[in-house]
Amino acid sequence: MKVTFKIWRQAHSDAKGEFKPYEVNGLTEDMSFLEALDHLNEHLVRSNEKVIAYEYDCREGICGQCGLFINGRAHGPHPHMTTCQLHMRSFKNGDTIIVEPWRAKAFPVIKDLIVDRSAFDRIIEQGGFISAQTGTAAEANSILIGKKVADKAMDAAACIGCGACVATCKNASAALFTSAKINHLNSLPQGHQEANKRAIEMTAQMELEGFGSCTFTGACEVECPERIPITNIAEMNARRTKAKWMG
Repeated sequence: MKVTFKIWRQAHSDAKGEFKPYEVNGLTEDMSFLEALDHLNEHLVRSNEKVIAYEYDCREGICGQCGLFINGRAHGPHPHMTTCQLHMRSFKNGDTIIVEPWRAKAFPVIKDLIVDRSAFDRIIEQGGFISAQTGTAAEANSILIGKKVADKAMDAAACIGCGACVATCKNASAALFTSAKINHLNSLPQGHQEANKRAIEMTAQMELEGFGSCTFTGACEVECPERIPITNIAEMNARRTKAKWMG
């Protein structure tokens, strides 16, 4: 299998980037997309060229590090999938595949296909945790949580923080990510004590980071690998409004 990759190359954040074409032979349909990039990098090493920088870790669709924009779509041509789960069978022999990093002001390019997603970390630092006494483990059933509440919290907690919601949103909004993190903890009794503070401070940090506003186009929901619904955003907005009214 032979394809042409048109890949965004950028030496560092302040450098001017450009797309550079690479013809790649010897691929198979069973290769993952990241294995195809590995194959290209091996060729670049043998040619004494600079390899393409891109992120990955688990290669199992869990860690969220592998985010790429492929042919104009976050994570590639399929919905609800991470880049590492994408295989070359999704493309045809002779295809030209355009690969670029996430595009958002709050996600500056570090090098080539790697962007700085530390803005997400700073949002989490403003409330993505609960304050709890440490020491002896509590009895597992000391706080009973109904299945409906537990399921709702777990669905929101499934967010892997890949940033596809930001990359695909025309406003580069982080509302889906932030709402998932807020609603995960605010739904549980352990998170009720700091619920109002969490809703205000995490959304405030989201705005400080330069993410755009949500206009409910739903693109984030379509591309989210974990199928986080945009109803989380409506719930986050309601929680924030209530928290501000309560002072």
